[in-house]
Parts: sequence; C-alpha cells; structure tokens
Amino acid sequence: MSTEKLPTRSENFSEWYNQVILRAEMADYSPVRGTMVVRPYGWTLWENIKDALDRRFKETGHVNAAFPLFIPMSFLEKEKEHVEGFSPELAVVTIGGGEKLEEPLVVRPTSETIIGYMYSKWIKSYRDLPVLINQWANVVRWEMRTRLFLRTMEFYWQEGHTAHATEAEAREETLRMLDVYTDFAINEAAVPVIPGRKSETEKFAGAVESYTIEAMMGDTRALQSGTSHFLGQNFAKAFDIQYLDTSNTLQYCWTTSWGLSTRFIGAIIMTHGDDQGLVMPPRLAPLQVVIVPIYRSDEERAKVMPVADQVFQALKGFRVKLDDRTEVTPGFKFNDWELRGVPLRIEIGPRDVEKGVVTAARRDIPGKAGKTALPIEGLAAQVDELLKTIQSALLERATAFRDAHISEPADYDGLKEAVKDGWVYVWWCGSKECEAKIKEDTRATTRCIPMNQPGGTGRCIHCGGEAHEKVYIARAY
Repeated sequence: MSTEKLPTRSENFSEWYNQVILRAEMADYSPVRGTMVVRPYGWTLWENIKDALDRRFKETGHVNAAFPLFIPMSFLEKEKEHVEGFSPELAVVTIGGGEKLEEPLVVRPTSETIIGYMYSKWIKSYRDLPVLINQWANVVRWEMRTRLFLRTMEFYWQEGHTAHATEAEAREETLRMLDVYTDFAINEAAVPVIPGRKSETEKFAGAVESYTIEAMMGDTRALQSGTSHFLGQNFAKAFDIQYLDTSNTLQYCWTTSWGLSTRFIGAIIMTHGDDQGLVMPPRLAPLQVVIVPIYRSDEERAKVMPVADQVFQALKGFRVKLDDRTEVTPGFKFNDWELRGVPLRIEIGPRDVEKGVVTAARRDIPGKAGKTALPIEGLAAQVDELLKTIQSALLERATAFRDAHISEPADYDGLKEAVKDGWVYVWWCGSKECEAKIKEDTRATTRCIPMNQPGGTGRCIHCGGEAHEKVYIARAY
C-alpha cells in the first residue's frame, strides 16, 4: 500500500477515483489499451454482486446459459438500428488460423443477435414460451476514452434475454427486471437509484423502449447503473423468432433484454467513498470485518493473540479476516483497511483482553465517534446488528446527499446554473430538439423520465411548450 496521501475528492474527484482503485487493489491497467485487470479484491466484490443478482434472477424464473463470444457480421446487419448504434464500437476479427475468414466475426458487444438466432431454432410453439435466459459474460466495445470499471473496452456483465407470446408479457418482464435492479441497488449496495424510462435519443439501439436505474455519484454526476429494454418484435422479425399460437397461427415473439455490468463497482466506489478511501456496503463488501490485534511486546502478544483467534472463530459466519501481520504497525493496518473500505474493524489490545471486550470501529464514521466497546460474549450477534446499522446509515447518507443536490429550477437559466453541481427535475415536452439544445448548452443529458410522475401538465423548461412528463437532467459518466 502506498503511504502517499490520496488526493481529496473535492480537489480532484477523478484522480481520487483512479488512485483509490489502484491503491486498494481493486483493479489495475492492463498492457492492452482500454482494458483492465480486475484484481482479487475487486473480483470478490463482483462475485458478491453476481450472487445477489443471480439469486433474484432465479427467484423470478430465469435460468443461466452461455453463448459464443464471436458473432457473424451478417447477424448484426439484420437489425439496422442495432448495427448503426454499435458500428463505431465493434471489434472485428478478419483472420483466423492464418487465413482470411469468409465472413468477418464480431467480438460480442452484446448478444441480442446471436441469441435471437438460437431462439428462432428453439421456439416453435406457444408451449415453448416464455424463454427466460440470462448469461454472465464479458463483452467488448471499442471505447476511445476509458476509465477503470466505468468505461473499459472489455467488461464483465450479465445480460438477460427473454422471449414472450404477447406484448403485455414482454412489457411486464421489462419492468419486472427494472424492479429487480432497483431492489438490488438500494438494498444490497445502498445506492439510492432512480428508476425510469430513457428518452428516444438515449435508448438502446434496436429497442422500442429502454428503462434505466440512475445513480448520483459523490461529485453529483449521474451514472447509468443498469438497463432493461423492451425490444418489441424488432429482433424477432430480424431473426424469424416465430411460434404457433393456440389457434395454430404463426406469430412473432416479443422480446426483452436487460443488463448490469462491472460499471456498478464504480457506482459503489463513487457513491460511498471518502477521502480515506473506499467505504463498502456490508452486504456486498469483500470483507465485512477485519480483526487487528494490538501489542507491544512478546508478553502482550501472548495475551492478545489467543483472544484474537477466539474472536476470529466466533465471527466465521461473516466475511472476516484476522490481520496477524508482524512486519507492519497497527496504525498501518488501520489505514490499509480504511483504504479498502472494510465496514467494521475489531481492535483487540491487552486492556481489552483484561476487560473481556473488543473495540469496534465503524468505517462509515471515522475517528473516535465511530468506536464502541463490545463484550466478547455474544459478539457475533452484536457485529451482525452493527453491520445492519452501517448498511442502513450508508443508504440514508447517500439518499440525503442525492436529494440535497436535486433542484427544480423555474426557468432555463436556472437549469444551466443548477446542472453545474447537481441534477435538475423539470418538465420537458419530449422533443429531440429541446433535448439536443440542452445538451449543447450544458453538456447535461436527460437521464431518465422517472416511473413516479406528479401527474398533470407543466411548461417545458426549454421551449415553454406543454409538457406531460418530468425528467431528470444531469451531467453523466
């Protein structure tokens, strides 16, 4: 661990973000431009995210499968809007086995096309529906400006792809998965996302409607943190996904797709982190508890270490580590685990041993204010309660920060000022012209038209025309 101080978030949020990832050993830059190596600490966080989502997917009837990394170029060209949306980002293989390929292969940027092809083979009757499949995979998009976790050329994600007999079922699925993402973000990651619909301009290429969960980062920028798409019959018609209905009539399926990626790790870092480093939500933290024994002599060590081992055994129901390193000081260990964001630190010194207690230090409340003495007897139950308290406190804090940085300006000049340091929630007429002008003037984009609307009508913040929906607008990653 570097002993140099992190830059503060207020002086350079971007550099703070990069440095905290590198120093906490979440990820590192790879020799291939725009790609990253996810280190074990970062990958453990991703595994915990994966487990929390996978459980929810299976509870809603989905199953996992795996599809090829390579996609024939002709597949992407079948859905015009889709290929136009992705063409600047495609990585294309033209040589294989030392010979030029008859047809170029695209390294998957997303899998709607190849999964659509397979669904056309598997689906013949209404009895085969619905098909509810998810895959955990890596994808490649040739990004020019990259940033660890937030936007890399190769990243990891899950992508769900479903096929349904009716439009109503497919729309219901789209919104169900949006709810799953919202529940996961709020209750597992303590990230208070806002679910809503994307504008026509911002929607996924090839979708009829796109939905998103939008999160506010610690610098007030927005981050699109997960998406769910109603694809209508666009891909079904492109790939001939048809079924015989109950009256023996051939019908096209209705399909959806939805995904959440390692970008969400960036959301956790930027939502909860502070000037000391990461702050991990306990439900997803790679380590929930670290035990740091404190002693100055061999005699003190002989007293402290058996108790530290006893505490370690008592807390094995948690993701726990006993830091028994002898080559570094307790102070170094404190800073190291603070940097890594471990929610709870248990300190055990000779005086603690004498009193039959440990000192518990909360990561979300630095300094003495976050410390409390806990009896060793019944420690596991007390730790469990503390972790729940930390989880709730992180959500409350992030929600309060978000709400304090959302304003409802009365006019366009107010909007231009407000988006410099926050989000705005305003009436919008829905026109692409107003949306484009706002982006041109402010570098802010429409983030989502929230599911919860006030009702009634208002005046568009830009043109003053009649508006039926309110929208969140912000600068974004």
